[in-house]
Amino acid sequence: MIPASGPMQQFTPKLLTAMAEGYGLRAFRADLVAGLTVAVVALPLSLAIAIASGVPPDRGLITAIIGGFLVSALGGSRFQIGGPAGAFIVLVMATVQRHGLDGLALATFLSGIFLAAAGALRLGSFVKFIPYPVTVGFTAGIGVIILASQMRPFLGLTLDGPEPGPFLEKIPALWAALPTLGPIDLAMGIGTFGFILVQRRYAPRFPGMLMAIALAGLTVWLFKLPVPTIGSAYGGIASSLPAPHLPPLGLEKIRAVLPDALAFTLLGAIESLLSAVVADSMTGRRHRSNAELIGQGAANIASACFGGFCVTGTIARTATNVRAGAYGPVAGMIHSLALLGMVLLLAPLASAIPLAALAGVLVSVSLHMIDIRAIRTLARTARAEVVVLLATLAMTVLRDLTEAIVTGLALGALVFLHRLAQMSGVDAMLDESDTESRPEDRGLNRQTVVLRLTGAYFFGSAPVIENVLDRIAARPRHLILDMADVPLLDMTGAHSLTGFARKALDQGMAVSLAGARPKHLQLLRAAGLPQGIHITADVAEARASADTA
Repeated sequence: MIPASGPMQQFTPKLLTAMAEGYGLRAFRADLVAGLTVAVVALPLSLAIAIASGVPPDRGLITAIIGGFLVSALGGSRFQIGGPAGAFIVLVMATVQRHGLDGLALATFLSGIFLAAAGALRLGSFVKFIPYPVTVGFTAGIGVIILASQMRPFLGLTLDGPEPGPFLEKIPALWAALPTLGPIDLAMGIGTFGFILVQRRYAPRFPGMLMAIALAGLTVWLFKLPVPTIGSAYGGIASSLPAPHLPPLGLEKIRAVLPDALAFTLLGAIESLLSAVVADSMTGRRHRSNAELIGQGAANIASACFGGFCVTGTIARTATNVRAGAYGPVAGMIHSLALLGMVLLLAPLASAIPLAALAGVLVSVSLHMIDIRAIRTLARTARAEVVVLLATLAMTVLRDLTEAIVTGLALGALVFLHRLAQMSGVDAMLDESDTESRPEDRGLNRQTVVLRLTGAYFFGSAPVIENVLDRIAARPRHLILDMADVPLLDMTGAHSLTGFARKALDQGMAVSLAGARPKHLQLLRAAGLPQGIHITADVAEARASADTA
């Protein structure tokens, strides 16, 4: 039985919800068409992402088949398509270089446990609070890194040694290898990229990526072109799934891969929920973030057991699924089964696919990840947020994704707190009997002064407001602090207010606190609110009490 509402609904997979609504032949037809469409898009991407990540190409297909099926079956989004994602290329490659394929499987397995735990602990709602400039910045940074990583196969370069991983070391090495440029590889890469570019513009529903690599592979096979292919580099693709087995679970190995597992978890949660939000915006539906994290966790655990790697929600494939008219999660499950069928039937033909063509696919993906329009919009409308974006982008390219996200979040929080502090203020209002006061004397030498506090009163705004209070209210007989328009008060703000009130009492003023919310009063008393302060419901009551005093 599916809970219609209540606390357990947030953990209910969307597949059960879709079935409970009544799943008929019409819905199945829609999911069948959408699933097959997405499978055609996912096949070349899964191969390309795996190769770019430094793992055998069939590992990308395993990730899409096993992980993609479970993301749709157990996740909290109706339209999410799971599989290997370009955002993980850098992290996966670094993990393989440090710990090997067994270490990658273990890190993926642990990240699945962490993702499922995050969903069970209802942390999904918090993961979504990522500032827009941070997501744009690290996505663009990943695009830059992928673009740089594909220049060697795209240009057909031959390096003297292993290709450097860090960006600042990679670029000089690629530049030094330019004399070894391979004209045929370059033609293959440009041809694939150009084909996809034209297809997106004039035939967006056409499976451009699959057709591009199919044509490239056919050309290599017909003309026996001397270019690196999947077959020459990896010996082809396995035509069946491996038997499931647990990754090595030794304590020392777990300690070694734990930082990588945490990085997979953080990026996977952000990427998946961001993709689910995109699907929501396209359909008007709402995903269940905690159920989605649990589904992503199960998918990563299973992917690791079959030899795959990180599974996450993929924005491009999810958007394709929505545009193809999917009804529900069955479309994603069909996409995985269709990929399995392709592996069983077409694996021998994949050996002829040139690596330069797959590089052309990833070049198009990487350029699409750099959202120039969003960057221009932020540059025109929000310069402070552009700083957040550029800092996140730079940290992504020059350091790593985890540090980039932490830096972006910290800078985004500072920008937000600065703006929140600017919205806070103090307004001095004199009693109506004070009609002879001049504007420049406002708040000075009056019988009664009302100080209306507006906006959040917290650690970011307290110093500014303290200066205003000291300047406005020096010597009135009766001081009223109007807190009716203060929506937020923290302990710093409470200490600031109690200190100011105590100072006013020491100078012989009568002090009233008007309109404070109960939770704010509780905080003020905890901060040491002086006993001599009158607590009133509003300013009118405070003035009335002053008149009778």
